[in-house]
Amino acid sequence: MNTVNELDWFKSSHSGSEGDSCVEVAFTAGAVHVRDSKQKDGPRFAVSPSVWGAFLGCAEG
Repeated sequence: MNTVNELDWFKSSHSGSEGDSCVEVAFTAGAVHVRDSKQKDGPRFAVSPSVWGAFLGCAEG
């Protein structure tokens, strides 16, 4: 299992390949971690999987 220091970050397949501003996410057992793809060492936050699911439901609608 990954710790916060060694997360497996990824961008959406809808993200541009030219370094467009977007977010990256990483999943752990109890949280979805989110960060700015252009500031990999910058601020980040985490939400519960249920909150992430609710967000995706609103974003897709």
